[in-house]
Amino acid sequence: MTTTEDPHSSDPTPDDPSAPPRLAPPDEAAPPNDPTRPGGPTPPDGLPPPNAPAPASPSEAAAPASPAAPAPPTEAAPPTEAAPPATPTTPHQATAAALLPLVGGAANVGAVAHCMTRLRLTLHDRALVRDAEVRAHPAVLGVVEEGEAYQIVLGPGTVARVTPEFQALVARSAAAPPQPPPGTQAAPATDPPHEARPVRRALRRVANVFVPLIPALIGCGVIAGLNGLLVNLGALPSLTPALTVIASGFMALIAVFVGYNTAQEFGGTPVLGGAVAAIVVYAGVAEVEVFGQPLAPGQGGVLGALAAAFLATRVEKWCRHRVPEALDVLVTPTLTVLVAGLVTVYGLMYAAGKVAAAIGTATDGLLAQGGAAAGFVLGGLFLPLVMLGLHQALIPLHATLIEQQGYTALLPVLAMAGAGQVGAALAVYVRLRRAEGLRRTIRSALPAGLLGVGEPLIYGVTLPLGRPFATACVGGAVGGGVIGLFGMWGDTVGSTAIGPSGWALFPLLSGPGGALATVGAYAAGLLAGYAAGFVTTYFFGLRGVTAPAP
Repeated sequence: MTTTEDPHSSDPTPDDPSAPPRLAPPDEAAPPNDPTRPGGPTPPDGLPPPNAPAPASPSEAAAPASPAAPAPPTEAAPPTEAAPPATPTTPHQATAAALLPLVGGAANVGAVAHCMTRLRLTLHDRALVRDAEVRAHPAVLGVVEEGEAYQIVLGPGTVARVTPEFQALVARSAAAPPQPPPGTQAAPATDPPHEARPVRRALRRVANVFVPLIPALIGCGVIAGLNGLLVNLGALPSLTPALTVIASGFMALIAVFVGYNTAQEFGGTPVLGGAVAAIVVYAGVAEVEVFGQPLAPGQGGVLGALAAAFLATRVEKWCRHRVPEALDVLVTPTLTVLVAGLVTVYGLMYAAGKVAAAIGTATDGLLAQGGAAAGFVLGGLFLPLVMLGLHQALIPLHATLIEQQGYTALLPVLAMAGAGQVGAALAVYVRLRRAEGLRRTIRSALPAGLLGVGEPLIYGVTLPLGRPFATACVGGAVGGGVIGLFGMWGDTVGSTAIGPSGWALFPLLSGPGGALATVGAYAAGLLAGYAAGFVTTYFFGLRGVTAPAP
């Protein structure tokens, strides 16, 4: 999901009378001398309240105050007006209202976004977050920190409803500088060590370009699957052409959306990024020859659109620093589209087309020739890739394969990692009978795990226990090996969209062997992953593991 990071505002000094007062969070009582407190500040000992009658005589009024006594409170400037917080009327509003003060308040939130399962926050000061209370909230399934992003796992569906309420609260709240809790000192603002790695940071930003597209990919993918079923059955022939148009329209213009998101993520004007990326899918490029060969509409696909829009942001920023302000509105957009467009037509589309073709060929060859071995490796390594944040590099590959072939054969193999997690969690549930707290976590997280949401089981069960995380990876490897074996036999299992996994992937399955063979192969992989994760965890994953206290 793309996010636009807000610039950090400078914190006003405590003695600055123009600084807006700090509003206390709802669960934090205002200090006794807070002028925003109802009734005004509490006067110090020996002093009359602000609205007390004046002294009886002028001499008494002019008498100097004792050095030990503080000066009477002066009339404070009216506080900065802020919209009163709305009373939560839905569970999602209540969740947003409860989480906001736990992450340091609105002033500590730089950007808000969400993906399939996580509320993704960019925070100004990580030290203000009350982690234990965030994790203890009933709606929170887990917390993941990845670079600058503080990610609260809420689950599919829920996160899409909580995020707008959270954004509305941030927008309504007064802009106040974050304050550390009393008696603590905020940690210096330094980037995490791993965030300094440019490769990981680049992968995260590329993922931010594609994550917002996942809902449309899922919706169009389900419709495409339904349409294919109707066509195979010969049912509703008057409706299937319309379903084809509905399912294919987004994919025909996905390059434009990629360009728009790319420019937004990298600090350019989004519509200029979309305009340059639209060149990739424009039918007129067939009239252009590059290296003696005519271009094809869509050549380079999402990779070409990503590169074209990124180049457009660089050209635009260069122009902004050099073009006079009086000419900026005319010259900058023109040069951005012209320069980036020419490079796209005569270079990027050709190069990206070669890369995209190589990705498709390599994937087909990997699963057709590597078979079970390739699936075993991919399924077993996916969870560690997720832990390192390197799985983000796969998102453009999935999108490229879907654009080229109509489905991605990598996702069903990687989805087997979730099956290994489910099997491992079931083994923990059976073996650790006295760990009621852990068993309660498994009972609540297991339905989400079956639907492909693995974070609750990963961060609540297998990873804290240690060995069960490794045996869950073994389960994922076995399930991936089974999917790869079917691919080697000609029954390749593909997904028409990215995002869901587990049982939620069944409506999105597609492959050259037909619906029945594809569903059967995927189901066999899931069952193998469940079984391998359970067996390896039951017999090997819990040796020396002490059950947590309930």
